[in-house]
Amino acid sequence: MGKIYYVIGKSSSGKDTIYKQLIQRTDMDLHELVLYTTRPIRSGETDGVEYFFVSEEQYEKLKSAGSIIEERAYQTVYGIWHYFTVDDGQIDLLKYNYLVTGTLESFCSTREYFGDKDVLPIYIDLDDGVRLQRALQREQQQQEPKYKEMCRRFIADAEDFSEDKIQKANISKVFYNDDLTRCIEEIATYIKQA
Repeated sequence: MGKIYYVIGKSSSGKDTIYKQLIQRTDMDLHELVLYTTRPIRSGETDGVEYFFVSEEQYEKLKSAGSIIEERAYQTVYGIWHYFTVDDGQIDLLKYNYLVTGTLESFCSTREYFGDKDVLPIYIDLDDGVRLQRALQREQQQQEPKYKEMCRRFIADAEDFSEDKIQKANISKVFYNDDLTRCIEEIATYIKQA
């Protein structure tokens, strides 16, 4: 029976980098699960890789069809952005293990949908100052930097990843990303032993 390993953490904690390096490892046998969003694509992103980027109309059609496994909506300074997982045939737990990145909320909803034993958290943490520097550097590289949204997300992370919410999600293992290589090796060991 396969499992879904869910990479979660605050903005700019290194989730995407860790995800990409783990998915490329040949010793892990992890399959990708691409989530959906209505947010605009950022420069350097590819549709179907980081997310499936869809319109509000496409989102509404998927919702009406009952195809959404879990979803979150964020009121941003640019309007509402939806992030969601779709039952689109990507997941076959009888055959494969999957690696996903998302939020604490999406992890909890996905775990509720598939079950505690099939969805395991990989919680990435990092010093807030380092995260803020990384977020700023990333936004500065965008064609149209969205600094207000960057700040909103940074502030929202404090509530979204509060100690109370981490405990309620039964997350006890934390992977601290102050050394990327070490962090990835710790996660790989955890996955292999799960």
